[in-house]
Amino acid sequence: MISERVQAVQDRIKQACERSGREEKDVQVVLVSKLISPEKIMQAYQAGIRDFGENRVQEWQGKKDNLPADIRWHLIGHLQTNKAKYIVGQVALIHSLDRLALAEEIEKLAARRNLTVDCLIQVNVSREETKSGVEISEVDALVEFVEKQCPHIRIKGLMTVGPNTREIERIRECFRMLCLLRDRLKMCFSAVDWHYLSMGMSADYEIAVEEGANLLRIGTAVFGERG
Repeated sequence: MISERVQAVQDRIKQACERSGREEKDVQVVLVSKLISPEKIMQAYQAGIRDFGENRVQEWQGKKDNLPADIRWHLIGHLQTNKAKYIVGQVALIHSLDRLALAEEIEKLAARRNLTVDCLIQVNVSREETKSGVEISEVDALVEFVEKQCPHIRIKGLMTVGPNTREIERIRECFRMLCLLRDRLKMCFSAVDWHYLSMGMSADYEIAVEEGANLLRIGTAVFGERG
């Protein structure tokens, strides 16, 4: 049952918070609903989840109208610049702002629609070529550009995808690096609300909580393996 899996995840988050001296209420879960039917999403909704994350714009468009209006949708996958027009003003949070061209497009659309768009800067902390995200060395330039040139974009924190490994210390190191980066950016860009650390998925969310994550992107642990 999906409701039982939701509870199991929440229990493990609570335990991770206890191990690291954190409050459970400070950690938010976004359920990754990519390739998941509206029926299963509704089961999670009925279990109390309101935040759902989608990777693909077209798939999200095909299911959102058949689900409750109070769902908070998150765009968590790589966002093509030409697809931004379908997302701006339609989701609660974009997790994957990772380049100047995308910032320019979001700004243009948001200004035209008189909106402010909440975004996370996606950072490729693991430096794996298969992963999206701005390099750590280029984060400052992207943040400075958004702050100076994009008044309709509101940076809300950082996001990363953990390394593709089972080595716990390697995973922990990457999450710790994002946390340290956030701490440094707080000093360099004090006007920005660096609230969110979006890191941790089904295989590593407990480590992420221990290293300071407050926004988890969890799919398989609740919905099972996708077909």
